[in-house]
Amino acid sequence: MRIERWIPIIVVVIIALVVLSGALYVVDQTQQIVITQFGEPIGKPITEPGLHFKTPFIQKVNYFDKRIQEWDGKPTQIPTQDKKYIWVDTTARWKIVDALKFLQTTGTARLILARLDDIIDSASRNQITSHLLYELVRSSNREFIQSELGAEAAMIRETEEEIEEVKYGREKITQAILEEASEVAPQYGIELVDVRIKRINYVEEVREKVYSRMISERKRIAERYRSEGEGEKAKIEGMREKELQRITSEAYKKAREIEGKADAEATKIYAQAYNKDPEFYSFLKTLEAYQETLDKETWLILNSDGEFYKYIESLSGK
Repeated sequence: MRIERWIPIIVVVIIALVVLSGALYVVDQTQQIVITQFGEPIGKPITEPGLHFKTPFIQKVNYFDKRIQEWDGKPTQIPTQDKKYIWVDTTARWKIVDALKFLQTTGTARLILARLDDIIDSASRNQITSHLLYELVRSSNREFIQSELGAEAAMIRETEEEIEEVKYGREKITQAILEEASEVAPQYGIELVDVRIKRINYVEEVREKVYSRMISERKRIAERYRSEGEGEKAKIEGMREKELQRITSEAYKKAREIEGKADAEATKIYAQAYNKDPEFYSFLKTLEAYQETLDKETWLILNSDGEFYKYIESLSGK
């Protein structure tokens, strides 16, 4: 009997909890809310985080992100003002600033991304077709240094023209794309925060030519380095030969001086020896002549009046 008395109370509590849960909702600090009733928006967007109330069952909570979100477009083929067909790959950052208008115009992130495809691609095409290729590649008139020569430099050189002064550059053109696209974005309740060109490349039929030009450029630089190396090598070898000749000349000069002094000293000694005993000196010189002239295979024919024969005869007599 007591249990039957509590059943209506329990039913009422459950119904109250269900109604209360349908009436309460929480707004995160990264979210903004639009309340709709039978599909129609009610009131202004709610952006303050915290616990909020709504009419249960007949009102719906629509959540939208307040944070900056990413849009990444597909590469698009666009001609430049100088009729150079290129692939342009862009990216952007955007956020919802008017959740009510966003809900009324698109309602979902998938649809707004499709709108951004049209908005940004249209603005990119308008700006790129109004400028020359080198304006899109470069942002200033700073000259390329050898270590920076790459795809962008090759794209410029491929024009076979004298490069003019950069008046706009990629940064200003990108800013112009952002400004043009930002004029359309507010009608969807969004704001474009930034637009960037990620990559620029030639279409396939021209790309091989660009790569060939890059290879030729590298070969030209390598050949110049080799030429400079050969010149430095020749310079070093010339200095080496000059220094070798100088050292050899000085050594030869010094050797001749030493030989001259030695010959003078020998002559002096020979003269002193001759003065002391001319006969003995003559005998020694004759023996030296025998040693230098005669060997085992030498035949010497002498007459009896020759100087060579004098000492041989005296030796035979003894």
